[in-house]
Amino acid sequence: MSSPHRTEARAGCTVDAGGRITFGLRLTSAARPQLLLRLRPKKGQPEEVTHLLDLEAGDDGRLTAVLPAGLTLCEGRWDAYVLREPDGRRERLRPGIRDLRALVDGSSRDRSSPIAVRVPYVTKDGYLAVRSWLRTMHAEVERIQAADQSVKVRARLHGRSLGQGATVGLRLRGTSTARTLEPEVEDDRRSFSFTLDSSELVDVGGDNGVWDVFVLPEENAPSTRIGRLLDDVADRKGIFVYPSITLGATNVRPYYTVDNDLSLEVTRLN
Repeated sequence: MSSPHRTEARAGCTVDAGGRITFGLRLTSAARPQLLLRLRPKKGQPEEVTHLLDLEAGDDGRLTAVLPAGLTLCEGRWDAYVLREPDGRRERLRPGIRDLRALVDGSSRDRSSPIAVRVPYVTKDGYLAVRSWLRTMHAEVERIQAADQSVKVRARLHGRSLGQGATVGLRLRGTSTARTLEPEVEDDRRSFSFTLDSSELVDVGGDNGVWDVFVLPEENAPSTRIGRLLDDVADRKGIFVYPSITLGATNVRPYYTVDNDLSLEVTRLN
């Protein structure tokens, strides 16, 4: 397969509430063009997964391709290319207008399993890509409050309901150290909240480390990460910044990871 080739071709896209993405672009001298989505491999790993979508010409000369909601994308980052002819050279696409309005209030709609999320975005080097998540269930953060030495979180579970023995778990990354909290579960068995005393993380795990946050929907069930995926933001880490709680010579700060999952960072002040 030919290597990627940069170009200034641009593709806009529109996402509907059901997750369907319609791509649109204009090309000259193209015979049977296609849009290619390529799952970005991990560093040092070979390319394994791609999807080809036919580009169809409309009455205005604009080419469109549709990624249907029912076509499953593996979790990861998908780079967008155009092929001017089948088996032709790949040309990386620059972003045009992205209409993501249907995603803004995505957390207000209950999702059934599996939870499939696709968000078009612009990469750091200025190209069009799609961020995808695919999970059996997902706990969506609705509110985070960090104040008075405690972190309060409200979230909603999608993909199943909370049953007897539901717990929130915190695991110190890279260790077997864990904490368990009993959440306040609302009558709908989906929404829940919990309050964490920040000093407990310092007392149990020391003054440096990262705690990942999970919810266990019922006793002996598999857990899932708590995070925020159901809107139009592909990368939250550098955008949603929460205040730190200072405990003596230690800071405790909630933050979103590169996967948009919720964690808490404990750091010692110099």
